[in-house]
Amino acid sequence: MIRSALFIKLLMFSLLFLTFKTMAYEEATYSIVYQNDVYEIRNYSDRLAIQVNYTNQDGGFRRLFNYISGSNIDSTKINMTTPVTQSNENGVKVMQFYLPSNFTKKNAPVPSDKELELIIIEQGYYAAIKYSGRLTDKNFDKRRKILKDNLLKDSIEILSSAIRATYNGPFTLPFLRRNEAMFRVV
Repeated sequence: MIRSALFIKLLMFSLLFLTFKTMAYEEATYSIVYQNDVYEIRNYSDRLAIQVNYTNQDGGFRRLFNYISGSNIDSTKINMTTPVTQSNENGVKVMQFYLPSNFTKKNAPVPSDKELELIIIEQGYYAAIKYSGRLTDKNFDKRRKILKDNLLKDSIEILSSAIRATYNGPFTLPFLRRNEAMFRVV
């Protein structure tokens, strides 16, 4: 009985350690230009990303992860950043990893996978609503709808499809996760 309690405490400590370690990743920088009790509007500067169009749930992440793990022309390993974003643009699923700020389009490693594309996401305003919990479509859709309804109520024009942003690794306890639903706005 005592051993199992000790094991559970060690397991919880390990999971918390992994959770806080994942929060040390470089995050896309932004400034908050408006905030209320439901959402905030952020101004992001230009950022470099690697993106892939994909059809199945795991295909996008694995291909992008391989790229930052050294599966590129230079075999360069690249630090993970946050968030990882997913969207559905005209029926095509798109996943993006942002590259660390020390990379530019000129010095970023060229992908070996011809389906991956280095892109610059131009400066813009994004409305975001934060939530924790499991990474389910149900959780995301609930927050997406709340955000969209509030933006329309506040007469804020939405310019993009919904974006799912995830900030933590898969071993992070659901109640400690940071997830967001976002839209590009005017």
